[in-house]
Amino acid sequence: MALATLGVVVPGIAAFYEFVVKGRKRLGYRVQMDTTATNVVETDDPGVFDQLREPLVDPTLVLLRIENNGQTHIDEDDYAVLHDKKAGVTITFPDRKVVGMVVTELSDDGMRSSFEDGGGLAVKGSRILLPKVPMNRGAHYKVLAALDTMNGKMDQYPPPKVACTIKGGVTGGKIQETRSRTGTPKRVIALIVFLVAIVVAQLVVFTQSNNGAPLDCASGHLNVTGSTAFAPIAREAAKSYQDLCPDATFGFDMRGSGEGLQFLDQAGRDGKADGQLTFSDGEKPDDMPGLLPRPIAFFLFTLVVNKDSGVADLTGDQIERIYQGKITNWRAVGGNDLAIRLISRNPGSGTRNAFQRRVLGGVREPGTNSDDCRNRDPGSPPGVVRCARDSTDAVLRTVESTPGAMGYSELGAATGRAGLTAIRIDGHPATVDEADHGAYPFWETEFGYTAGEPAANSLAASFLRYLTNQVGADIIRSYGDRPCAELANPQLCRPT
Repeated sequence: MALATLGVVVPGIAAFYEFVVKGRKRLGYRVQMDTTATNVVETDDPGVFDQLREPLVDPTLVLLRIENNGQTHIDEDDYAVLHDKKAGVTITFPDRKVVGMVVTELSDDGMRSSFEDGGGLAVKGSRILLPKVPMNRGAHYKVLAALDTMNGKMDQYPPPKVACTIKGGVTGGKIQETRSRTGTPKRVIALIVFLVAIVVAQLVVFTQSNNGAPLDCASGHLNVTGSTAFAPIAREAAKSYQDLCPDATFGFDMRGSGEGLQFLDQAGRDGKADGQLTFSDGEKPDDMPGLLPRPIAFFLFTLVVNKDSGVADLTGDQIERIYQGKITNWRAVGGNDLAIRLISRNPGSGTRNAFQRRVLGGVREPGTNSDDCRNRDPGSPPGVVRCARDSTDAVLRTVESTPGAMGYSELGAATGRAGLTAIRIDGHPATVDEADHGAYPFWETEFGYTAGEPAANSLAASFLRYLTNQVGADIIRSYGDRPCAELANPQLCRPT
């Protein structure tokens, strides 16, 4: 009996220790190599690092192994960093700067996509930023870094510091240093040194070309028109582009998708479309054949109500009946006893067109009957108070300040406003996943339009590339939207 009890208790204690005390999720790292990379024997031939255009002062090589040495799978969400941060692990080299870096080994080829463009792999001074790599139990990858001194030659450098927090288990997971079990063969080291030398040489050439600016930089002036919903993203992306490419300047006159498309179309007909770019929530009208679309983002919109309305979820049928004027008080849909007031965008707005097409089933909104959005104008027929505003921000400010008001806007612009409640549609919130899988209906493709094909080296073409596959894509994500290429169903973004 005692033995039987012991046979149950001991494994139980072991399991408790392994999964609770020790923690289920563990990310380990090993410094498998940290060595100088200078000539040991003096010869007539220069060393591989001495052949660079700007030789390194005191080059060193570090090989690190990052591994899942816990008991469970590590997911992207297990990395305890802000959701909009792509890097999950930071490696810091005190007193050294990173001049080159390669990922040399993946134990599972499924991890490869995490290191592709946009995955979060980056070098910043003395740090290497590694992406939030999903890893099965026992999986690992290796990172080889070429370094140089920051403060003159030293006999010995401090070891690398690896920072990260992994959530999981009762007491929380963590990152810990593990011991290397095997050494690195000399032939492998020689091959690694050769490969790193190539990487460092390319890096030196890159940093000395174009004064450190990205290779895709363009110069000139770009006039941007169109969607007020996309305006905050466009402005932030333009500022970021200018920081990298100081010879580029931007002007903005964003009054709505419809007005921007009409301006660009006329500029194209007049032969004055060079340096013009228009963003539109959705596709152009059929009578503008000269305008060429480029899908930029999967753009989310949301219905919003004044918080006093007392509602947070509406069915598609309820929304249609409200805009038809058949429901006039929030009490009829489970809210407070408050008259409904509808704040819309002016005709020609891309946001309004998306709302009519995606939510109202293609039915046009009725005309307005109020200027102040609180009372019907004299002589207007009875019914729901309806008014319109000319920008996303104006709609949101009016809904916030008007009891019983409801309107619609781009999701990012509405997020974080204390006086508003975002409406779920048929129980589904405005998220990329919900919309990508057909559950949430209020979305649209954001297009960038030019009159004809811009020159490949023009500022318009360069800025469009920047938005879709460079830092601009990160800015789009930060507003709650998604670059088209990252959708589970990228076909959704294509013009019909």
